[in-house]
Amino acid sequence: MTEMAGVEPISPHGRVVHAAPRLPPLPLSLFRDEREVILESMRDPAHWDEDSEQDRDTSYVRPGLSRQTLRRLRRGEWHIQAELDLHGLTKVEAKHELAEFLHECKRRGGRCVRIIHGKGLRSPNREPVLKHHVRHWLTQRDEVLAFVSARPADGGDGAVVVLLKGR
Repeated sequence: MTEMAGVEPISPHGRVVHAAPRLPPLPLSLFRDEREVILESMRDPAHWDEDSEQDRDTSYVRPGLSRQTLRRLRRGEWHIQAELDLHGLTKVEAKHELAEFLHECKRRGGRCVRIIHGKGLRSPNREPVLKHHVRHWLTQRDEVLAFVSARPADGGDGAVVVLLKGR
């Protein structure tokens, strides 16, 4: 403490120190409401019959859109901007994650995304658990314009490439 002996405090310099600017409040109730609407829209209105859905439905295009949209999506002409991997999740967890992911993509303005649901190689009977559910959920979403099975380099039958509405 001998180093501090004889030290005098600096006199006030006359400057005003402003308080840090206050950030606007976050509308948490709005975010909560939007999330609830998204989750509500993901609920199946009727019983979903897994056996009625076959691999023939590997693509979807919203009515009114050109089939050219599917061709462009299949060819990989759209740049994939985000990805969601649902491996290892239960049906309920996957549905929630998908809703959150689509909400975030909508907020950020993403147009083309990949959703990996898996091929079911580690599932009982080696059948995909989420594949048909994910495709069914996507057809219920208003922001989904089209989707196709991913190209082999992008996951093949274990993933879908989805085209979303723009802002």
